[in-house]
Amino acid sequence: MSEIPDELRYTSEHLWARAQEGDPVIVRVGITDYAQDQLGDVISVTLPAVGTVVGAGETCADVESTKSVSDIDAPVPGTISATNTALEEAPETINTSPYGEGWLFEISLDPRSGSAALERLLDAAGYSRLTGG
Repeated sequence: MSEIPDELRYTSEHLWARAQEGDPVIVRVGITDYAQDQLGDVISVTLPAVGTVVGAGETCADVESTKSVSDIDAPVPGTISATNTALEEAPETINTSPYGEGWLFEISLDPRSGSAALERLLDAAGYSRLTGG
């Protein structure tokens, strides 16, 4: 069974989002344990450029595994404020630590619409139902 931390929010595309209090609110994004298991061994990651403005649902990265290449869509609107450049050298970290060191990027939440977009994401119980957990 996949790990589904209660404190995170989730998308139906198997991403997690962790909001960090502040002004602006920063949202750290990664793929879920369920997703990394379905992908198999991750072999490369293409991350967005810091400063890129993204809309919720807009493709901004991709993860390549031994099975496929998966587009990664921003779960919330805002500006890319950081990327996990360590993944460029060690993409397999996504498999070994999907909720920790395997995070993908951070988004500085759009103050006009970002909070509402974050609230629309699934909670842990909703994500568990989605994945049959």
